[in-house]
Amino acid sequence: MAFSILRPAIAAVILGATAFVAIAQDRNTLPITVEARSSDFDYKNNVLVFDDVTIVQGTIRITAERAQASGLDFEDSGWEFSGTVRINMPDAALASDTARVRFAKGEIQSATVTGLPATFEQRRKAEFAQGRANRIDYDLGHGTVELAGEAWLSDGRNEINGATLVYSTGTQRVISREQVVITIQPREREPAPAPTTAPTKPE
Repeated sequence: MAFSILRPAIAAVILGATAFVAIAQDRNTLPITVEARSSDFDYKNNVLVFDDVTIVQGTIRITAERAQASGLDFEDSGWEFSGTVRINMPDAALASDTARVRFAKGEIQSATVTGLPATFEQRRKAEFAQGRANRIDYDLGHGTVELAGEAWLSDGRNEINGATLVYSTGTQRVISREQVVITIQPREREPAPAPTTAPTKPE
């Protein structure tokens, strides 16, 4: 995972660790399917409850033990997921205890996942990144990801810890207005070549 450098003070603060925001812009043209073990439609109050639910749109997949929605109109609806929530996207995944997802114009607009902790991981070719926080707010419209509450990000070698970290997908910057702790691991050095022994001359 390529970490950029915050000049001149802090190295490895700018992270490319949140690929879960990298969703195709034309995803709103794809159908959304909802599967559940059971459902309860309260038409009077416009409330829907699902057990063991799976929502799929293209390569995006959301699963949870329980979900409650304000309607099946994905042009404008709010969903609350609970119990082993998993959100899988291309090259990335999030896991949490609960999640609140806003659908608008046929696609995910924002998501807030919470847990002790909520986590994400990213795999892209040979690169791997992971992070965790008590709460992760993802705002697709503004292109920001906020990790709040014991936030931690790592590319497998370097780490950054802080109370709140805000990642901008447009500028690829991680900003904290509070104290952070950065751990930069030394690069692995290639072992020195073994000394060669000159061949002995036959007597």
